[in-house]
Amino acid sequence: MIPEFIDHVVLRVTELDRTERFYTAVLAQSPHRAEDSLMYQLGDARLFFTACRQPGQEPYDKEKVGLNHVAFGVRSVEELHAIHARLKNHGISNSGIRLDDYGNKEFIWLDDPDGMRIEFYLRPS
Repeated sequence: MIPEFIDHVVLRVTELDRTERFYTAVLAQSPHRAEDSLMYQLGDARLFFTACRQPGQEPYDKEKVGLNHVAFGVRSVEELHAIHARLKNHGISNSGIRLDDYGNKEFIWLDDPDGMRIEFYLRPS
């Protein structure tokens, strides 16, 4: 038997308040907040952010070993356009809507306040 879904992902961040402002705007929802963590519910998956008391020596680099990016799925081009408009309204820099060369699907990428790459990717039902 293989796992059927991702239960949760935990990302370490330098400033929880800054992360909360960013992801609340990007995901259009408020998190469940504890003293040193945030949690957003995305379908069946949960996305946690925890405060890092010992930041890395080097800036985050998506091309090094470790996390390259997290992609959030959307089901329609209209949803993707609404996300793009929300990002623009919040002044959040992003790639705009592009077409993936491999999957031939539309997507938007952007970097969070700690430089971690996130993406909204079209996967129709």
